[in-house]
Amino acid sequence: MISSLRGTVLHAAVDAVIVEVGGVGFHVAVPVDLARGARSGETLALHTHLVVREDALALFGFATREELEVFVQLLQVTGVGPKSALGVLSHLSVDQIAAAVADDDDAPFRKVSGIGPKTAKLIVVQLAGKLAPPARAAAAAPTRDAAADVLAQVTQALVGLGYPEKVAAETVTMTAESADDATRAHTQALLRLTLAALGPARQGGTRG
Repeated sequence: MISSLRGTVLHAAVDAVIVEVGGVGFHVAVPVDLARGARSGETLALHTHLVVREDALALFGFATREELEVFVQLLQVTGVGPKSALGVLSHLSVDQIAAAVADDDDAPFRKVSGIGPKTAKLIVVQLAGKLAPPARAAAAAPTRDAAADVLAQVTQALVGLGYPEKVAAETVTMTAESADDATRAHTQALLRLTLAALGPARQGGTRG
């Protein structure tokens, strides 16, 4: 089982990247936001899951261990295949998925391409009690210490993905300042937003 990869990005598509490790290029399907933030020539670290079939081997990768764990849980749901599970994680954060399951709300899943009403309901039913409780940060603004912890965690995650620490820290701070309280309090949500911001910023030549 290939559990993780760290290497140089050779190519980034809409929902996949090719990462070279030891002279071998691995095609890895990833969430859309992660693919959008990947840049050729830069180092990328991924938590991965290998799906083995009779006619193919497919590798799926994620920026965090939490996303990988939810992906694996989604694969256990009747009617949910790897592409559909990846689609869910491309549209919803880990906390949003956990909140929908906790609230018995299948509406967010029905908005994902390839997920019909029946499958959306099965996701809610079959994942009940299997996910970490969502952080209900929207009810109150995060404390100063909690906000600092989230900024630090997102910065570390970006450094792990190959971004210079200075660029990562500055972009996380700017992104957090313009985000709402719920996003600032959720590591996954802020990471996704920052990756989206880093994409065009790095294309423009920003370096640490």
